[in-house]
Amino acid sequence: MFYRDAGALKTTYAQEQAIFPVALDRWAVVILVAAGALVVPLVAGPYWLGSILLPFLILSLAAIGLNILTGYAGQLSLGSGAFMAVGAYAAVNLVIRLPGLPFPVSFALAGLVAGAVGLAFGLLSLRIRGFYVAVATLAAQFFIEWICTHLPWLVLNTPSGVVSTPTLFLFGFGFSSVPSRYLVAFATVVALAFVAKNLIRSSAGRALMAVRDHETAAELTGVDTTRAKLTAFAVSGFYCGVAGALWAFLYLGNVEIEAFSLHRSFQILFMIIIGGLGSILGSFLGAAFIVLLPVAIANAATLFGEALKPDVLANLELMIFGGLIVTFLIIEPNGLARLALKAKERLRRWPLPY
Repeated sequence: MFYRDAGALKTTYAQEQAIFPVALDRWAVVILVAAGALVVPLVAGPYWLGSILLPFLILSLAAIGLNILTGYAGQLSLGSGAFMAVGAYAAVNLVIRLPGLPFPVSFALAGLVAGAVGLAFGLLSLRIRGFYVAVATLAAQFFIEWICTHLPWLVLNTPSGVVSTPTLFLFGFGFSSVPSRYLVAFATVVALAFVAKNLIRSSAGRALMAVRDHETAAELTGVDTTRAKLTAFAVSGFYCGVAGALWAFLYLGNVEIEAFSLHRSFQILFMIIIGGLGSILGSFLGAAFIVLLPVAIANAATLFGEALKPDVLANLELMIFGGLIVTFLIIEPNGLARLALKAKERLRRWPLPY
């Protein structure tokens, strides 16, 4: 009975346009953010913070970027890993070559560089559509990988091509411990997720969805489809670039192109498909599914002890993981976000059956 929007009188435009019109939703988000910032670093151990929650947060940010492009604008992309690589390489060059620049500024500039690269490849979407856009972004993946491995300047002339990232400092405080790195990632993801949520609800977001639903109809109704598609590519590149910088500095501790291969691009694409296309919440749910499911399968497999050989166990994990993905998509093609929405609708009608 407490999860209702009926009877909540809205007297201002601000209340009408609220992100969370139901009071319980607002309080749930506030409590979740407060718990993530204050409780989790104190309760969770280094393994959970550094190996589970940290990659979950960073991949969620990359998934939000791809969801803006694919889920909301309808432009299929296979170059998310490449845009993450651009952000990572730009960030390490900015941090090392300009040590006096605060690292949040360096990460923001790295995101802008990745956004500019995304915008450049987004120009191809003005002449091609559908599957051909995916092919163009796939070409961007291979092209950026080649650039990152053949320009010594990008890797600071390191012979191995792998650049170790320095410890981040801000106002004299170093972010070297696992809880501090987690908090940096958490604050960044929360802030950018809030920005993405507001972007989708703005006129620019409505233009993206109009292009996704029917580009010709959108153009006939006055939507600047060129601007909308280029905006989607630029914003998506920015989010993936920041995610790449966080991945290199906070999770890996180095920058190497193998961390941003085509496998990474497909991984992020699977996240938004499983989580739900056109949903910010779906980006988080899909990232949680991709990150936590292999860990759960591996832990469950340890119950068999030495009965399973390591090579058999590795292949078994992949088979179970793929099978669960296919089964889930058959049961709910619209992703985990749709299941969450159905649960909320049932809760609103409870205790009524319909």
